[in-house]
Amino acid sequence: MAPIHVLHGQPTPEELATVLAVVQARAAAAQAAAEAARRAGAGPDSAWNDRARRMRAAPRPGVNAWRTSGWAG
Repeated sequence: MAPIHVLHGQPTPEELATVLAVVQARAAAAQAAAEAARRAGAGPDSAWNDRARRMRAAPRPGVNAWRTSGWAG
């Protein structure tokens, strides 16, 4: 952590400790959020667990598109 300089006033040790605790808590929360975002963006553990593979392809326009749109698969 970078050093913190008091620019104005004379804070008591308790006030300074409170400010440092808040700054450290915010830094820890930001780090945890970044880690969670990194894990969430990683994707599924394996291709077998990828639910996007189970999605049906969108029907394509064609001669029998209306008929085949109800077919399973």
